[in-house]
Amino acid sequence: MMKFGARVWIARILITWGIVSVLTGFAQNEVHLYILRFLLGVAEAGFFPGIILYFTYWFRSKEQATTVALFTAAIPVSYIIGAPLSTWIMDHIQWWGIQGWRWMLILEGAPAVIMGIVTYFYLTERPENAKWLTDEEKSWLISSLKEERESRKNVKHLSTLKALADPKVLFLSVIYFVYQTGSLGVGYWMPQIIKGFSGKLTNTEVGLIGMIPYIIATIGMIVWSRRSDRTGERQLHSAIPLLVAGLGLVSAGITKNPYFALLFISISLAGMYSFKSPFWALPSLFLTQSSAAVAIAAINSVGNLGGFVGPYAIGALKDATGSTEAGLVFLSVLLFISFIMVLLMRLEKRQGFSKHQASQSNQLKGEVVK
Repeated sequence: MMKFGARVWIARILITWGIVSVLTGFAQNEVHLYILRFLLGVAEAGFFPGIILYFTYWFRSKEQATTVALFTAAIPVSYIIGAPLSTWIMDHIQWWGIQGWRWMLILEGAPAVIMGIVTYFYLTERPENAKWLTDEEKSWLISSLKEERESRKNVKHLSTLKALADPKVLFLSVIYFVYQTGSLGVGYWMPQIIKGFSGKLTNTEVGLIGMIPYIIATIGMIVWSRRSDRTGERQLHSAIPLLVAGLGLVSAGITKNPYFALLFISISLAGMYSFKSPFWALPSLFLTQSSAAVAIAAINSVGNLGGFVGPYAIGALKDATGSTEAGLVFLSVLLFISFIMVLLMRLEKRQGFSKHQASQSNQLKGEVVK
């Protein structure tokens, strides 16, 4: 993205991502599925770290947690919309004799291609290219971002290899791996967990019930991230949601009441999503913009390996015990471990804004609102 620019690279990601998703609907055997799933990972791998880097072009560090939260809210919102939509497609669309699950992949992959084309023509790279900002607004935003970068202390500029090998980056990678193992395990298995409440539920009903935890998670994430930005604190705001998520999961794993189980899963998901935004603000506390971009990509890549471990672990435990409870307890233990790891991190205190910046901010606050 640094080489080709955000507009070209994000468009490339979306278009190839969508094409591979659509092709998955035509897979004929396991080998096809494995190949396409691998290519899907290659196609979309740079999207999340790329977007996090893109936000640093536009937002000051004091606004980043809320900004990332509003972007990340697309994930639970996609479940809110996608869960009932996907299950409805599976149950009701079999055009031309093609199975519903294939249509689900085809119909839901196509919008990524369309939005990739839109991105190529309409995404604004940086503030200086924004036609929708006045010259005064551009000048203020560019100077504020530059002054913030120059005023920060205790930050390092590292080469790509050194950023990947930095102890703090590696530590954050392990934290995110443990977190992803727990969170993705629940995400992939939650429809089965809900269906286990009653053997009489249709796929569509499972999708509708599955909306509830993600609605709660979206609200919780945005509120918590705004609090992190307001206080300027990142470490505890990253750690506490992991504790809440772990407690919610273990409670869901031991309760026999399906309604309480759904409540605890909702609380757990709220904790998992609330963790993300403050966490992604951590690398910028000790690295420069370009180094933080590499660090975020590395952390994201290592963490996403948890996408294999989590679902596999909960599936293996379900096969061994005949229920999902043991898997949920196992994932909750992982979340407790990541909670402790975040608490143990040693981070320099966030540097405050200079008096000049504070004065600028107060003077322009009224203009921005106006």
